Amino acid sequence: MRLKDKIAIVTGASNGIGEAEARLFASEGATVILTDIDDRRGPTIADQIQIDNGRAQFYKADASSASDWKNLLEYTLRQFGRLDILVNNAGISSSAYELDDLQAWDALLDINARSAYLGTQLASAIMQGAGKGSIVNTSSIFGIAGGNTGHPGYHASKAAVRNLTKAMAVRLAPHGVRVNSVHPGYMTPMVSAKASGTDRASKSPMGRLGLPIEVAYGVLFLASDEASYVTGAELVIDGGFLSQ
Repeated sequence: MRLKDKIAIVTGASNGIGEAEARLFASEGATVILTDIDDRRGPTIADQIQIDNGRAQFYKADASSASDWKNLLEYTLRQFGRLDILVNNAGISSSAYELDDLQAWDALLDINARSAYLGTQLASAIMQGAGKGSIVNTSSIFGIAGGNTGHPGYHASKAAVRNLTKAMAVRLAPHGVRVNSVHPGYMTPMVSAKASGTDRASKSPMGRLGLPIEVAYGVLFLASDEASYVTGAELVIDGGFLSQ
């Protein structure tokens, strides 16, 4: 098992990519704390993981709240005594917002970028004490390239996550803590539920939308000891979209 006996937190774990990561991590031997503001679906996923002989539990938390982060990490230390892996996956898309919506800008920066900053900063303090740890931040292809879809706050927030990752990787490397980012392209089920899903799929050289599990396997590598010399890296998982 690639994560045997590791203690991992996955934010935004009640659906999509976060759910896939939590399930995969547990199948690879980790004890997973699933966090999300969605406390209806999240506990069900944790229960399903346990039924499948995995180790998981749900803890409700708002990833953009400093106090929620402190409570979550204190709980983790009380229960398990350490934290080996953090996946900052919580985030929102910009499809519901108009271009000139200032409140959307604030929400996107808070939930996408502030949450990754808080998680990385606070969790790394624990990991530095142990002299090891892995943090994986979820950015996007639009953290690397611009585009004419969605609110620009989404692009700005994901670009912030990208460079936050690099800045923290440099600072934390001497302490044994690795920080990397993943950059998913157009994914199902988020895009497939929209009328534009077919058009977006055709933009990928592979001619299809990505699957959450395909991102989860990339995150698994970065979180595992197999990536012991990988930090500050950005793993693009987009079916070749950015290569065009």
